[in-house]
Amino acid sequence: MTFSIAGRCADTGMVGVAITTSSIAVGSRCPWVRAGVGAVATQNVTLPSIGRMVLDGMEGGAAPEAAVSAVIAVLENTEYRQVTAVSAAGETAIFSGASTLGTNAEHQGTDCVAAGNLLASADLPRIMAERFAATPGHLAERLLSALEAGLNDAGGEEGDVRSAALLVAHEQEWPLVDLRVDWDEDCPIATLRRLWTNYEPQMADYVTRALNPGAAPSYGVPGDE
Repeated sequence: MTFSIAGRCADTGMVGVAITTSSIAVGSRCPWVRAGVGAVATQNVTLPSIGRMVLDGMEGGAAPEAAVSAVIAVLENTEYRQVTAVSAAGETAIFSGASTLGTNAEHQGTDCVAAGNLLASADLPRIMAERFAATPGHLAERLLSALEAGLNDAGGEEGDVRSAALLVAHEQEWPLVDLRVDWDEDCPIATLRRLWTNYEPQMADYVTRALNPGAAPSYGVPGDE
């Protein structure tokens, strides 16, 4: 029903998640990031608050494995949860409960962790991690490229995916990249690619507008001088 990759950039300290699923609005509940701390994906039968709880633990000094284990230990129904985490230092962790759906698999790579359920192939997380490692450039590009590999090179899910999201944090408390396709009858990953292509050239401008409005470029809309 879902596959995802969480990763970090060793050069910039960015952390992020790319994720897709067959249900609506995956970006509203499954990917979580926090600048300087890490990134978490909570999926399968989703409990969104797991993302925040794991990031709180990591911000408090716990490594991802310890943070995930501590959260799982205090929750009920954890057999239905699948959780991945990566820290700003590149450490990773995975939990897949006994009731994770269908063909499910996971893979921990360098600076990344990938997992999925109801997959067409158990090789999918490994293929995603390998693409992440082989892709140069911005962390968002590397995560999105890995998501595309999961679909195109590993067969994706057993059924069609309908929503996708790309979430990256850098130096600010808000995300640097927060792109979502909440529903697409054709291919949400292809739509996410178009969004990223359009957003990337403007990305730094939105940071400037937030931090130094007087130096911000024109919005290019009527009445903006």
